[in-house]
Amino acid sequence: MALKNQYLIDLLETVKKRNAGEPEFIQAVTEVFESLQPVVEKRQDLVDAGVFERIVEPERQIMFRVPWVDDNGKTQVNRGFRIQFNSAIGPYKGGIRLHPSVYLGIIKFLGFEQIFKNSLTTLPMGGGKGGSDFDPKGKSDGEIMRFCQSFMTELCRHIGPDCDVPAGDIGTGGREIGYMFGQYKRMRNEFSGVLTGKGLTYGGSLARTEATGYGLCYFTNEMLKANGKSFDGKTVVISGSGNVAIYATEKATQYGAKVVALSDSNGYIHDPDGIELDVVKQIKEVERKRIKEYVNRTSHKNVTYTEGCSGIWTIKCDIALPCATQNEINGESAQALVNNGCFAVAEGANMPSTPEAIEVYLSNGLLYGPAKAANAGGVATSGLEMSQNSMRYSWTFEEVDAKLHDIMKEIFKQCDTAAKEYGLEGNYMAGANIAGFLKVAEAMKAQGCV
Repeated sequence: MALKNQYLIDLLETVKKRNAGEPEFIQAVTEVFESLQPVVEKRQDLVDAGVFERIVEPERQIMFRVPWVDDNGKTQVNRGFRIQFNSAIGPYKGGIRLHPSVYLGIIKFLGFEQIFKNSLTTLPMGGGKGGSDFDPKGKSDGEIMRFCQSFMTELCRHIGPDCDVPAGDIGTGGREIGYMFGQYKRMRNEFSGVLTGKGLTYGGSLARTEATGYGLCYFTNEMLKANGKSFDGKTVVISGSGNVAIYATEKATQYGAKVVALSDSNGYIHDPDGIELDVVKQIKEVERKRIKEYVNRTSHKNVTYTEGCSGIWTIKCDIALPCATQNEINGESAQALVNNGCFAVAEGANMPSTPEAIEVYLSNGLLYGPAKAANAGGVATSGLEMSQNSMRYSWTFEEVDAKLHDIMKEIFKQCDTAAKEYGLEGNYMAGANIAGFLKVAEAMKAQGCV
């Protein structure tokens, strides 16, 4: 869907000038603008209220240095970020990413996506994101603790349970959240629900670990059902091997599918007999080792490991669930999926498909579940964790999982309904962007020029 509306074309040029050198953010804005063209034509009141100009500009951008001392006694310095993008419908909510690729443009793109994703969850959460170019790989627990404490010493000035509630993301798991929460409590002398993804002994929620992967499959299952299809008996390729990929594999298998591939940043495994998930969990969750270890651990005989990641999308499958990182599927990889008979792609990672890949999906009639809808299960359950913290109460795993299932069904319904209302039936990407945008836009308009 090309951008044809002159008002949005002009606004996008302004965005490009103000955010030069940030291609991920510009890509995210372009995709949303393309979907919102019919909204501009119908809703002059939102144009007059300056909603479009304001929604692409963060309310606040925080950048700071993070000094810490390594195990050799040497001072290291990283850069920390927090983008508080939009608080029209609730406190800022979004993860903290720790990865060498992190810079302002990555955090800004993630925060922008988070606005619409959080809106779709039906929960009162605004959009934000944070992180650092710190790489936790190869670091000792002591080094990670000292980094997290230094990071939170500055960040704690800007967040709070009714202001901004960070969570985990790539590189930020339970260990890192624990260190950050401890330092926040130490600095502010308060015990509050300021972070989500916490341990169960200090305010965490059951089912949070499984939430993004399970939610991805709940959404995908709704999308398949609405189009006369199902997971049952289908072959699935999943990229990644972290929480999202592991629990998407678990849920897809429970739905009757066979998952035949997983990956990490070094390469991918192909197990045509179906991934042995217990083996993967031991390697990745317990031992924190590379996915290639699977080849020597599994009882299956026909397993292969291939260096590099892009080849995973040449494996024949019915359903593809990219769960690794942004822009991992390009146009060529998308075409390989089509050529091999894939009929559905749903995104467990943030923006894993390039614009060229999305064009291939849509032009070939694939069912496409965009990240801001399909992977919203994680932040939805973070929202449920916030609710439990506010009540000083905990729900059972089954209660949280049932609420998550209901939320993902509602997200699909919103995408489907908005797409049909604006004459774009079956285009769930446009439906997600429109539905997520309208809720936030109405709140922004009602609150005046702020």
